[in-house]
Amino acid sequence: MSSVKQTIFITSPLEPEHVARVRAVSPEVEVIYEPDCLPPIRYIADHDGREDFRRTPEQEERWRAALARATILFDFPSDGLASAPNVRWVQTTSSGVGRRVHALGLADSDLLVTTARGVHADSLTEFVFLVLLMHAKDLPRLQKDQAERRWDRYCCGELAGKTIAVVGAGQIGARTGTIAKAFGMRVLALVNSPAPERRAELSADDVFGQDDLHKVLGAADYVVLATPHTPQTDRMIDAAAIAAMKPGVVLINIARGQVVDEPAMIEALKRGHIGFAGLDVQAVEPLPLDSPLWSLPNVLISPHSASTAPSENGKITDIFCRNLTHYLAGELGAMVNVLDKKRMY
Repeated sequence: MSSVKQTIFITSPLEPEHVARVRAVSPEVEVIYEPDCLPPIRYIADHDGREDFRRTPEQEERWRAALARATILFDFPSDGLASAPNVRWVQTTSSGVGRRVHALGLADSDLLVTTARGVHADSLTEFVFLVLLMHAKDLPRLQKDQAERRWDRYCCGELAGKTIAVVGAGQIGARTGTIAKAFGMRVLALVNSPAPERRAELSADDVFGQDDLHKVLGAADYVVLATPHTPQTDRMIDAAAIAAMKPGVVLINIARGQVVDEPAMIEALKRGHIGFAGLDVQAVEPLPLDSPLWSLPNVLISPHSASTAPSENGKITDIFCRNLTHYLAGELGAMVNVLDKKRMY
């Protein structure tokens, strides 16, 4: 890079050991971390903190001063970049930041944005198989029978021989495919750029393009939504897409709530066309108290928490430190997880 002094401002909660790792990358870089200016966390790897937090005037002054000096940000500040005119690179703590970048008016800017893509793949894949197994083995029945001390033998389902489709298969799709294969499942992957050589990469039996969405949905016993939310994927799972699915299909959404036509999904759940849904994301978050999704017996609600794990901040710091080394050396082409602001992922 140029000889400009680089100043990193860490704008979301980060454990001291990870702050120390960032500082250790280069003694020439100033790292600012003001934890008392950040909301107290509600859980491990909480990047937002308590909503009722308010900075004191003195804290706000320090916060604004740090933003004004920063050339690099670890995470987008909640109040945007208006007070950070010198920032040239932001490392985010989420994968799906395309919408936010556009909302901040940065789509056509020279700002470099790198994401946390891949950090959450293991946790989200584990959530996928939590849903698959609880449905196949009828966990609600077991819990009910145990609570009532009832011993009624029954025949449950199995994953072996079933077909799972991953819509938007990337790193999550690859992990899902690998584990699904271990269960003896058939794996279909739907991607933007289909090619036969991607089968091995995604542990998939077949790879399809977006034009084959309804064909893939119709072949699947389990559908996993893992696609970024873009104008092209907004409400892509609409009434027609749902109608193309097998009766009794299991739908798992770990993408964004907006990729599904929620009223159409609710109607399909009520009549059993969608047999079960595991939803980590909703169209409106937090899920409104009057949403019928809360009380439907064939729905599992997760409060957008399937991706969060104790290892999250360590993995994000790994990406940031690696990218920081390349950034300081002027090796921008070697940086990973660079957001394509036009494509929004």
